[in-house]
Amino acid sequence: MLMTAHERLAGEIRDLVQKLGRNRSSLVPILQEVQKQHHRIGTYAMQVIADELGIHPVEVQSVVSFYAFLDGKPQGKFVIRLCRTISCDMNGKKRVARQLENDLGITFGETTKDRHFTLEWTNCMGLCDQGPAMLVNDRLYTKVTPEKVHEILEECRRTFGVHATERKEAHLA
Repeated sequence: MLMTAHERLAGEIRDLVQKLGRNRSSLVPILQEVQKQHHRIGTYAMQVIADELGIHPVEVQSVVSFYAFLDGKPQGKFVIRLCRTISCDMNGKKRVARQLENDLGITFGETTKDRHFTLEWTNCMGLCDQGPAMLVNDRLYTKVTPEKVHEILEECRRTFGVHATERKEAHLA
């Protein structure tokens, strides 16, 4: 039997709810999983999550819009978050940011056309003594330099061949 992308997504969400629980405290972990699997949390996913948890869709949308690590718009396979605190600034954050923008051809707040990379700012990560600090998805990098940016991006690009099949209907989530 053929399934639509929406039916598949709804099934995935139902499985997550069964695994993580059908109460409000499960909302953020469910949203994190949907974000991780689909690189965004679209309006359809928010509606299904709300229905499954028995809450209003506006509550789900408000949580998605509140947390910087959740997003309703499509993100790249690799979301790069650079710390924008003053201590990272004093350790060369501007040079790192410029290198990221030059290497990727986008500015902060944008995603590359091929949806491989998204650049975002983040607030303090608690690594003021090791700045500039940067997260690539869940991987942390400290004392980042413009030279290290090249290595980090190459490491990400090398993984594309291995993980190319993971792009599950990202535009529908």
